Amino acid sequence: MVAKKPKIVIIGAGMAGLTAANKLYTATSSMDLFDLCVVEGGTRIGGRINTSEFGGDRIEMGATWIHGICGSPIHNIAQEIHSLHSDKPWECMDGNSDENNTITIAEGGYQLHPSIVEPVTKLFKNLMNHCQGKVLIEEKEKEKEKGGVGYGNNLSVGSFLRQGLDAYFGSVKEEEEVKGYGNWSRKMLEEGVFAMHENTERTYTSAGDLLSLDYGAESEYRMFPGEEITIAKGYLSIIESLASVLPQGVVQLGRKVTKIEWQPQKDDDVYDVEMKVLVNGCSSRPVKLHFCDGSVMHADHVIITVSLGVLKAAIDNDSGMFFCPSLPPSKAEAISRLGFGVVNKLFMQLSPSIKHEKEHFPFLQMVFHSPESEMRDKKIPWWMRKTATLLPIYNNSSVLLSWFAGEEALALESLNDEEILNGASTTFSTFLSHYKSHNTLCNGNVNSDKKSNQNEVKFSKVLKSKWGTDPLFLGSYSYVSVGSSGDDLDTMAEPLPKDNNFQPHASFPLQILFAGEATHRTHYSTTHGAYFSGLREANRILQHYHCVGIIN
Repeated sequence: MVAKKPKIVIIGAGMAGLTAANKLYTATSSMDLFDLCVVEGGTRIGGRINTSEFGGDRIEMGATWIHGICGSPIHNIAQEIHSLHSDKPWECMDGNSDENNTITIAEGGYQLHPSIVEPVTKLFKNLMNHCQGKVLIEEKEKEKEKGGVGYGNNLSVGSFLRQGLDAYFGSVKEEEEVKGYGNWSRKMLEEGVFAMHENTERTYTSAGDLLSLDYGAESEYRMFPGEEITIAKGYLSIIESLASVLPQGVVQLGRKVTKIEWQPQKDDDVYDVEMKVLVNGCSSRPVKLHFCDGSVMHADHVIITVSLGVLKAAIDNDSGMFFCPSLPPSKAEAISRLGFGVVNKLFMQLSPSIKHEKEHFPFLQMVFHSPESEMRDKKIPWWMRKTATLLPIYNNSSVLLSWFAGEEALALESLNDEEILNGASTTFSTFLSHYKSHNTLCNGNVNSDKKSNQNEVKFSKVLKSKWGTDPLFLGSYSYVSVGSSGDDLDTMAEPLPKDNNFQPHASFPLQILFAGEATHRTHYSTTHGAYFSGLREANRILQHYHCVGIIN
């Protein structure tokens, strides 16, 4: 009787899943060692990578940046497939911002002088550098010994930042009076600028509230050195390259998994179940996958690359997928403790009636009154009030972009296009009408009587991402929340059951393996983390079958 090839099923055709499939196939195709299959619940490959077009420009609905090009495997692939150059314009083709064209305006239309913005911006950067471990180790050790700012139990990034801001206000002399800013005092302006940077940080981390972002774990996060860039031919070109080596039929779309049956170890201290040599009496393979169409598939090894949001819903029995038996407590608790937030992008195309002015559209930073302030403009909708920036996706583009995080990002998903167009137009017109008509603001001197309809910022159409309510993702990317730690990310990466090196009395090893950005301790929340995790799990299986010579 001919022995069956090990059946490996990968759930999810995103960066992690296709990296694992690419590695397993290219490493063993000449030996015909595995029966390999990638099942994807959606109708496209890419997962949280989704390159699209809007207003004639190439945009990214999901992953956007290569965070550092020196040593980045994503950058290496992009170079190899010639994706870094294109004749067609693309999002952020000229970098993250044009500092020479950046203006900061406070609610009411008051452009802020650099003497107000720059000290607070420097303070925020220094505090974040401290959070992220970008200070001398000796300096941090001395501060820790003194019990200084940043070393309490379960301290959050948000509370650390606010302690830093309070220390800043305590160190400055009596508040200097500023004129020409309406009902804004200098301290209110500085607090507003600080909050603006906090809101930008929310989109970087996906933590809807920085008070939920763990301070201790922040310094473990890693980026590659070098500049941050976007991919000229789109992030999807990386995905398509990884998938291109796989034989036709390996990737199956529209195959949403609803139930995963697996076989825990007989002597597991959590479960007291009788090991079965046959799964449901019809297969020697230990894992049984159920799909939404009623079909099933048996496998020896399953690599799960679904988002942390889907895993959270699964352990809460609140999604279309669940495990039988349930995941061990250590795994379920790690899933519960880690954070998984929602970040959405809103693309807006300027109305043709003002398209001729696009050359002068600035990189706008917005300083709002706090949502509780009686001084806030009641016409600005609440879901716009933590939006930090509005910028053309590249110089002279008529497509503008704003980022949303947390409950504002979820609210955006529920709004129709007309509501978004009205809310965005009202908000940005409040900030930009004077700038657009005069472009000569200085120290907040504006004449509110000169506002007119012709200076309104109008948009012809909008496009938004909807990661929070998409059942295949239920959010955007992971973060280490207060009460969690990097250890939970390591726990996320542990397979079930662990490899027992084919001990005769042991249960089937490596039935369920986990990959994805939320399983990487230092590169979580990034495509790099997803890529590395896919390689890790592919190599784990290769090592299990003693294919050591082809692991790299």
